[in-house]
Amino acid sequence: EFPAWPPVSAQAALLLEEAADLLVLHRDFAAAVERCEAGCDSLGPGTGLIPERCERGEVKCSLCVVGIQALAEMNRWREVLSWVLQYYHVPEHLPPKVLELCILLYSKVREPQVMLEVGSSWLRDQTNKSLPEYGSLLELYLLHVLLPLGRFEEAEELVRGCDVDSEQQQAFLGTISESRCQWTQQKETHLAAEEQQDAATETFLGALSQKLLTMLTLLRRALRSMSSHFYLLPYKKMLLATFLLYLVVVRLDPASPTSLPFIYKLVQLFRQAWAAVFSPVHRPPIQD
Repeated sequence: EFPAWPPVSAQAALLLEEAADLLVLHRDFAAAVERCEAGCDSLGPGTGLIPERCERGEVKCSLCVVGIQALAEMNRWREVLSWVLQYYHVPEHLPPKVLELCILLYSKVREPQVMLEVGSSWLRDQTNKSLPEYGSLLELYLLHVLLPLGRFEEAEELVRGCDVDSEQQQAFLGTISESRCQWTQQKETHLAAEEQQDAATETFLGALSQKLLTMLTLLRRALRSMSSHFYLLPYKKMLLATFLLYLVVVRLDPASPTSLPFIYKLVQLFRQAWAAVFSPVHRPPIQD
């Protein structure tokens, strides 16, 4: 049940109740976002952070929380920050609950850099430093935005400039120092693994290139041997035999009796050419 709201706030509260039912009970996320937008529009533009903490501001904050959850359910998380800022205009005016939800959402989808400027602006605002949620939001911003991005100097500067007690400040600085050491170790391990992988790749490529060079050397020797062998072949006899074979097959009739003496001579010529090709290096007979 909602308390007695002013007329505009009552309309927004009714839309908030409908949006919550659509989100939780009916799982109609698009309709829930529409109700949230209608509720925020009915409230009109905000006038700053302090007025937003009144009843009207609480309704607007709740509408944005429901809208963020509905957008995330539809995998439209990239629109969340711009969608929220259209109702609060500047990051410094975001309610703590909305800022917390945005930090957790973009950290979960591994896009913490989206909240860098927004979180820094909110935490450096003098009005926000007096809020009771400031310390928890500072810790959340450190753990889910700055430290995962390796922004250690910026984190130390922010902690030293914030209005927290010395014990909490030392705890934050210790967390930053520990995270820096882990970051350095992980970076060194990653570099060592890359160097080892590069060395293994270089060794493999060296062995492969050596094998390829050996194969090319053997191939060159084989080609040289074949070329020297073919250079000694009796090309004139081979060409003559090929021409005579062409005459027999194309121009003569092998079944004709008149072709038999010619074919016999052709067979003898082929035998001589065959013996010359596949015999040792041909040497002419020595004559006295």
